[in-house]
Amino acid sequence: MEIKNLVRKNILNLQPYSCARNEFKGEARVLLDANESPYNSPYNRYPDPLQIAVKEKLANIKGMKPEQIFLGVGSDECIDLVYRVFCVPGVDNVVAIDPSYGMYEVCADINDVEYRRVPLTDDFGLDIEALISATDAHTKAMWICSPNNPTGNAFSLDEIEAIYRRFNGILVVDEAYIHFSAKGSMLSRLNKMPRLIVLHTLSKAWGSAAVRLGMAFASTEIISIFNNVKYPYNINLLTQQYVLNRLERRAEVEAQVKALLDARKKLEAELAPLPFVLKVFPSDANFLLVRTTDADGIYRFLIERGVIVRNRNRVSKCLGCLRITVGTPDENNDLIENLKEYGK
Repeated sequence: MEIKNLVRKNILNLQPYSCARNEFKGEARVLLDANESPYNSPYNRYPDPLQIAVKEKLANIKGMKPEQIFLGVGSDECIDLVYRVFCVPGVDNVVAIDPSYGMYEVCADINDVEYRRVPLTDDFGLDIEALISATDAHTKAMWICSPNNPTGNAFSLDEIEAIYRRFNGILVVDEAYIHFSAKGSMLSRLNKMPRLIVLHTLSKAWGSAAVRLGMAFASTEIISIFNNVKYPYNINLLTQQYVLNRLERRAEVEAQVKALLDARKKLEAELAPLPFVLKVFPSDANFLLVRTTDADGIYRFLIERGVIVRNRNRVSKCLGCLRITVGTPDENNDLIENLKEYGK
């Protein structure tokens, strides 16, 4: 299936907006083309609409070409663009594992696209046959979050590629938590899979959730279409400057990831013996999914003590579960000390 046959016809024929910074690139003594104020440099000027400097640095880190990278306002912009580019409202559908990240379904609803949930197996594995059976001629995309939220487990690259080989649409693999997993990234296979989109973010391992920068890696053809559809200056100058600085601090980030992995192991060991904990699920992410005897009661108990976790009790296959983010050693100790008081 060629990419152009998956793209909405109006998007394929779109004449994209040409902004001033697209029409002129380079250095100039006098800029009088964009109706900007001449005062308050450098913030008076529109930012690079394609974020070239950031993409060049990311390309070196990720082993990609800059033309294979799209930057969005968080991964949510990248998610929304999948619907806007590939799915005809009221006609097309997408398939997704369940449970998973909630914004896939919210974006589907916003864009009037049918969202088909396919349950994970009881041990949170992929049901490949069920995923493929859920597709039809109008299935334009499939969502796989790996490591998955809220279950925390990553799927094998071979399993994901097997799905890709049997599905003719766009396969989106959301790897927001990939830095905490030892199972590898689908970026290593992207160049031989032209219908694959891989999502990364600065929100998790890079510790920059407030900055709102998401990344989509794909073929140059898909990225070019995304660039045509996005708003001209979607990533502001302050964000671009921050990201360039943050990407220079890889050693610091790698040390923080190691610290979080060590803390995750310790937290798991401390949670497991608690009398109301039924199971701590294995995790490839920076959080633990914990099945308890009374998720609602424990959640309220912790709130009263100023400790906030995520109640996943009403999420598919997560009955009795709390999702607990791995914090600093002091935060984790605070959590455990409070949990030891529960039920006394």
